[in-house]
Amino acid sequence: MPFRLIKKTSPKRRVAIIGLDCAEPSLVFNRYAADLPTISQLRGRGAWGRLESVIPAITVPAWSCMMSGQDPGALGIYGFRNRADYSYNHLVVANGDAVQEPRLWDILSRYGRNSIVLSVPGTYPPRPINGQMVGCFLTPDASAGYTYPATLKAQIQAKFGDYPFDAKNFRTHEKDQLLKQITAMTKTHFEAARWLVKESDWDLFAMVEIGLDRMHHAFWSYMDSAHRSYKPGSPYANAIRDYYRLLDSEIAALLPLLGEDTAIFVVSDHGAKKMDGGIAINEWLIREGYLTLAEPYPQEIRKPDTLKIDWSKTLAWGEGGYYGRLFLNIQDREPQGIIPAEDALRVLGEIKAKLEALADESGQHIGTRCFLPKEIYPAVEGIPPDLLIYFGDLSWRSLGTVGWNRVHVLENDTGPDDANHAQHGLIIAYDPRNPANGRQLENAHLLQIAPTVLNILGIETPKTMRLPGLVLS
Repeated sequence: MPFRLIKKTSPKRRVAIIGLDCAEPSLVFNRYAADLPTISQLRGRGAWGRLESVIPAITVPAWSCMMSGQDPGALGIYGFRNRADYSYNHLVVANGDAVQEPRLWDILSRYGRNSIVLSVPGTYPPRPINGQMVGCFLTPDASAGYTYPATLKAQIQAKFGDYPFDAKNFRTHEKDQLLKQITAMTKTHFEAARWLVKESDWDLFAMVEIGLDRMHHAFWSYMDSAHRSYKPGSPYANAIRDYYRLLDSEIAALLPLLGEDTAIFVVSDHGAKKMDGGIAINEWLIREGYLTLAEPYPQEIRKPDTLKIDWSKTLAWGEGGYYGRLFLNIQDREPQGIIPAEDALRVLGEIKAKLEALADESGQHIGTRCFLPKEIYPAVEGIPPDLLIYFGDLSWRSLGTVGWNRVHVLENDTGPDDANHAQHGLIIAYDPRNPANGRQLENAHLLQIAPTVLNILGIETPKTMRLPGLVLS
């Protein structure tokens, strides 16, 4: 059945953002399009296309970049964990306290406009806004103070019990339990969304469902015949498709409550793709002579912060994750730095050239891309990696651990994981006042979402936002 928006007139425009973390455009627009009647109908009424993410294309910081119109350099957030100082092992998780730039709901609050913010990454701990906020997947558990106002927590607990923020241990072999957990979590999130939009006065509604990201990482190999680990006939072959169907049905139940004059965005922060394996970055640095251990080579898998490193002979070290992060050991910057500052770019250029020439275990070039922060960000705040690395253009992840005795590792060092992130997510934008009737957007960028929303709401776009809004009609 086609969705119908309930007539709810207001002198002010309203915008609803439905974020699907990791939604992959090739699945939504092609492979599963016929299985997603609601999303496909929105696409037919509105404007749609691939949405280029920031570098790095990682949940943290991508959602905060989207909601602020600022890139990672301006935010000073370069991934889930960031250097707190120039010591060797002090990395901290970038939660909501790390985001200092105003996001959409902060800007609306200045104008006396109301927002509902539900599970958007970068919102724990919650901050005061003109409206209501429920924290994101970084919330430790339901005992934490995860709402603004604080009294909202008791209402949520009364209606939903212990509110689920994320799937626990999604890198697991217990797939049945994981499916049940993600399904229940997603249903609760959308039930809370419907309750909030019905019970509250709002100008902006923004939610993000994290479950799709967890599904891709846990079940990609079961549906992708090109994946190394694909085995036909798996009982999980349709797990991802069925989850997309669940999302479509939950969105179908939400849309009628948003009001007929509300502009609707369905967006993702990045896409997904099969993971071919991992590149053990510190193993590579040891082999190439850039990193020297001050102890015998380990006989078991060790995390980098447990290794004894001879910093007097080490030029660089790295960290794992969906993208690689490499740091130089620079004089007068790191505690035992040995690279003169004037030589840093030369060393980086040498390492970059070698990494971009990397082949897989059979000698085939994998197309690694490396980025220097000052080349991709107009401003560089905080402490970025000296080099950001997309191994195999994100077909391979980075492993920071040592003890593998090889550079190419086909198993993941943090648990089972089938997928990596892709640089392009998606956008579907339907503005009932200016229907685009299925027009495909070209070259849309994640940083254009915030100014587009502000344009619809009639609010001046801050000059600090990097890109102009999208033309949707």
